[in-house]
Amino acid sequence: MPAEPPAAGPKIAILGLHLESNRFARPVARADFVEKVLFAGEAILEDARSEHPRQVGTGTGFIRAMDAAGDWQPAPLVIADAGAAGPIDHGFYLELKEEMRLGLEAATPLDGIYFAEHGAAVSTEISDPDGDLYRMARDIVGPGVPIVSTLDLHANVSDEMVELADVLVSYRTNPHVDQYERGVEAAGVMRELLSGVKPTVAFIRLPLVAPQVTQLTATGPYGEIIDEGQTRIDKVVMNVSILGGFTYGDTPENGMAFVVTTRDDMARARAVCRDLAARTWRQHERFKAHLTPLVECILMAVARGENPDQEPIIIADVADNPGGGGRGNTTWLLQGLVEAGAKGAILGVFNDAALAAEAHGLGEGATFEARFNRDEDDQYSNEFTAEATVLKLSDGQILGRDPGSRAGMSIDLGPTAALRVGTVEVVVISKRQQCIDPGYFEAFGIDVASARTVVVKSRGHFRAGFSVHFRPDQVIECDAPGLTSPNLANFEWTGFKRPIYPLDEDVEWSPPDW
Repeated sequence: MPAEPPAAGPKIAILGLHLESNRFARPVARADFVEKVLFAGEAILEDARSEHPRQVGTGTGFIRAMDAAGDWQPAPLVIADAGAAGPIDHGFYLELKEEMRLGLEAATPLDGIYFAEHGAAVSTEISDPDGDLYRMARDIVGPGVPIVSTLDLHANVSDEMVELADVLVSYRTNPHVDQYERGVEAAGVMRELLSGVKPTVAFIRLPLVAPQVTQLTATGPYGEIIDEGQTRIDKVVMNVSILGGFTYGDTPENGMAFVVTTRDDMARARAVCRDLAARTWRQHERFKAHLTPLVECILMAVARGENPDQEPIIIADVADNPGGGGRGNTTWLLQGLVEAGAKGAILGVFNDAALAAEAHGLGEGATFEARFNRDEDDQYSNEFTAEATVLKLSDGQILGRDPGSRAGMSIDLGPTAALRVGTVEVVVISKRQQCIDPGYFEAFGIDVASARTVVVKSRGHFRAGFSVHFRPDQVIECDAPGLTSPNLANFEWTGFKRPIYPLDEDVEWSPPDW
């Protein structure tokens, strides 16, 4: 019997830890990853090539682009994604790292390694798991094998990450609607490196922890500098990544980061990096949060319910953003709207598995005393009790809508209940998620278009999906308590290198003299 021909094309390992760690949130372990995404081996490829993938879009984009570009040998190892949460339990992190290490060793020899990272993970013991994983991979394959990694633009970039990876490719949009495209770009970068292109990298980190609400890219200083960076791309400059960072990681690696990669031209990389960082620092005072007080938000909602001539508004509960590690269950806005009798108000999505389960047990049409947060002990998860009626029940399986940062992706909210609580309609879910697009309401019978006030548990990702109903000037960012409050003075920071703006007003910075 003739022997099978050898596999053609480069052999590329695929792995990744996609975790945005809020230092102030409860730690996460294996069960939290299993609930969202914990894929190994062929399951990674099967999901990426499916009609509605679950894994982060960068991995999907990389795999599909490599498929389209020609022969290759994928070596899928592990993709672990818990979204935004607390620090990863260090014991589980070590298990995950060992699984990745064994997989890499078994897959050698390799032609390249692709990491589908977030870049803002911390463990309960170390501040830079991402750099630690790159170090593990580099120790196995040596200096000659390309390592390419995609990053969220909220990554906290360490010196080790820049040193050990050949090319870092970050998102350019916030809300993140370009994850797939950045995966495709990373595949193109990998093919270039395999053809012999030598990357050279310049890196600057500013003493600037921009509050998350100031890191939008459609308008404002962050979007302006990202757009400026893209004008520098040419035959020499391969990639310009400008990363705002994730404030709540509270690490020594925090600070807006500039990573410029060229095709073997260090002088050009340094010149572009210095210029972009200096331009940003000259306007660093623009990176301050401007929020609307909670009481004023409630009054605005009441006014919309009483006066149909006023335009509807969407209120972002930015301090309780599950996309930043929040629990998605603070009750300040809900209780305020109910007690004020705000008409035409809808709120979603509220994370309370016990309440959703009770509603499912009672059935549609039932009226009962709804106890929000009965099983919670988090400092911000205040209990609230009110009479509620069950409007609709669901298993919570939906698809992300276009436009949106999860367009076309499978989303599992767990057992879900739409409730009427006083004048307010609330979507209660069982698996913590931020509210990204109108489907998080409309899949459960609640019409966004007819609402007078929409309240979303989200910081910014809702903006893309809800843009079909709300202009930017109709968006209100609420100053309420929570684990993701943009009021940085609300937290006790211990990890930052100080001084750092805006926590410290008098901060000086000068470009490096390379």
